[in-house]
Amino acid sequence: MNMHILYLHQYYATRKGMTGTRSYEFARHLVGKGHRVTMITSGLANREFTVPDGRQCAEFEADGIHVVAIAAAYNDPQLGTNMSGWRRMLKFYQFARLAARSGKGLAKPDVVFATHTPLTVGLAGLALGRYFDVPFVFEVRDLWPEALVNVGALKNPVGIWWLQRMASKIYAGARHIVALSPGMKEGIVSAGVPDGKVTVIPNASDLDLFRPDTDGSSQRERLGLGDRFAAIYFGAMGLANGLDYVIEGARILAERGNDQIVLVLHGSGGKRAELQKMVRDLKLTNVIFSDPVPDKTEVARIVAGCDVCMTIYRAAKEHTWSPNKMFDALAAGKAVVINVPGWLGETIENNNCGRSLDPHSPQALADVLEELAADPQLCRQMGKNARSLAEREFARDKLADRLETVLLETLTHA
Repeated sequence: MNMHILYLHQYYATRKGMTGTRSYEFARHLVGKGHRVTMITSGLANREFTVPDGRQCAEFEADGIHVVAIAAAYNDPQLGTNMSGWRRMLKFYQFARLAARSGKGLAKPDVVFATHTPLTVGLAGLALGRYFDVPFVFEVRDLWPEALVNVGALKNPVGIWWLQRMASKIYAGARHIVALSPGMKEGIVSAGVPDGKVTVIPNASDLDLFRPDTDGSSQRERLGLGDRFAAIYFGAMGLANGLDYVIEGARILAERGNDQIVLVLHGSGGKRAELQKMVRDLKLTNVIFSDPVPDKTEVARIVAGCDVCMTIYRAAKEHTWSPNKMFDALAAGKAVVINVPGWLGETIENNNCGRSLDPHSPQALADVLEELAADPQLCRQMGKNARSLAEREFARDKLADRLETVLLETLTHA
C-alpha cells in the first residue's frame, strides 16, 4: 500500500543544511519505497527553502519530496538559543497556526506525521488529522516540559503546567507515538499513554555520509591540529549542551601541562560567545572553535580529521536524549566520550565504543582523553566497535523501515 504522508517539521533540512537531517533521510527513504511525502516547514531563516517577502508560503520539489515552506517562526533551531523562552514559544505557536492553516489547502493525505521539537507542532498535526479525518502520528524527540525543567530552562510553575497539559492533549489525540529513546517512551507512558501506543525509533547513523575511510586531512590542517590528539564536539552550543564542562576539562589538561591534546568545538548557538570568552579569560591554547559549515559532508570531513568524538550535555536529573551527534560519531568509526548517563552511556560502555563519564566531573573528561591519547590501539578498536554498532543497530534504512511499518499499521488499524 502506497501512502500520501503529510509530514510536519519546523526545522526540516537536507544535507545542505546545518541541522539534523532525520526527517529528510526518512522522507527520502519513504519516497524511495513508493510513498508520497509532503513536508511542511518554516521558510524563515531557511538556507534551502525560503519564502519570498510578502508571501505566506512557497512550494518546492527536492529529492522527490514536496516541500511547503511557510512564513512563520524560523528554520534554524540554533536561533532560538538567543531568545527568551516566551518569545520562542510565541514563534512556535505562529508556526503551528500557519502550518495548520496552510495544510488544509493541500491534497488530502492518508496520514499526518508531525515531529517534535517544538511540542506545539503536535497541535498542528492534531488539527490536520481531524480536518482530513486521517490518523495522526506524533514523534517525540524530547520530553517537554520535563527536559526544559531538568536543564533549568523552565522554572515557572504556570509554564510547566501549561506544557504538561498541551503534551497530554497531543498524546491523547495521536493514533500512535514514536519516541526517540527508551527513556522518552517511559516518560510518555508515565503520562498515561498505553505502552502499546508508543514505538521507540532512535536517531540513526548516516552510514554513507560518516565513514571510517573519509579523508579528514584537509580539515585537520585547516584547524591547525598538527600531530595533537583531537577530541571534537559538533552540534549546538546552547544552555542544554553544557559545554562549560569541556572548557573546564581543557583547563585541567592545561594545568597538568598536557599540550598534546586539543578539544575542538564545532557549531554555533547562544552560548558560543560566552564559551569563547571563557577560553580567552583562562588563556587556554588547547581549545579550537570551528565555525559552522553549510554542508554536512564537510562536517563529516571535520569529524574524520579528529580522533574521538564527545557527546556532552548539561548535567540533569533525567537523561532521555537521543542526540544526532552520537549516532554520527558511531558511523564515523570514532570512539565516543559521553557524559550522559542512562541508555546512551550504557550503550557506549556495553559495546566498548568509548567511555561514559560522570556529568559532574570535568576531571573525568581530562582523565579519559589522556587514557585514549596514550593508547592509540585501544582508541582505534573502540572506533571499529562503534562502526559495527552503527551498522548493526542504528542503520538509517532499518529505522526508516520501522517508521514505514508504524505508519502502515496505523492505517490498517484505523
